[in-house]
Amino acid sequence: MCGIAGYISLQHLTKPAQLKEATGLLQHRGPDAEGFYFSGDERVGLGQRRLSILDLSSSADQPMFSADGRYCIVFNGEIYNFNELRLQLRDKGAYLKTTSDTEVIVELFAEKGVGCFKDLNGMFALALFDLQENIVTLARDHAGIKPLFIYYDDSDFIFASELKAIRSMKKAQLVINKTAIPYFLHLGFIPHPHTIYRNTLKFPAAHYLQINLHH
Repeated sequence: MCGIAGYISLQHLTKPAQLKEATGLLQHRGPDAEGFYFSGDERVGLGQRRLSILDLSSSADQPMFSADGRYCIVFNGEIYNFNELRLQLRDKGAYLKTTSDTEVIVELFAEKGVGCFKDLNGMFALALFDLQENIVTLARDHAGIKPLFIYYDDSDFIFASELKAIRSMKKAQLVINKTAIPYFLHLGFIPHPHTIYRNTLKFPAAHYLQINLHH
């Protein structure tokens, strides 16, 4: 189990220090390592707490970059067929420096784009940043096993493995979603895609989302 969090802040209302604090709240999901990526203008931030399972070395820490340096990924989950996919990449000439499934995902994305998600047999929630095209991609596994929450308003888009990380970054702006209360009272939980806060949703299973910072 790992934890991811990140933001897109076009007006610089969310700061790197806020992401670092929020990612710290996910320490229980990943006690082994912590890492961050911030774009040069700090409009994009990615954070991750790592639980080391497949590759225990620091070379598998996240955020991780593709071999060409174009793509940066934070990933929570496990890809069951990553060894098969890894061999396919190597047969095509890819140089893989780790034995982690994270590297397999980012190199597959570099090759196929969003088409690679259908090749992944496993559970995952991930975010990828294309440094060349300034596009952020989010994706969640087909069964929705790994959690992912998103928040949006006119200036910020935030995602995290747990709602409390979003609350940490946007606590002043969060408003109780009154339409969710009857669901909770009747069902004992708040069904997808709602959460207890307005403008905050559970990211749907078997979906991806791309945000182009140029538009």
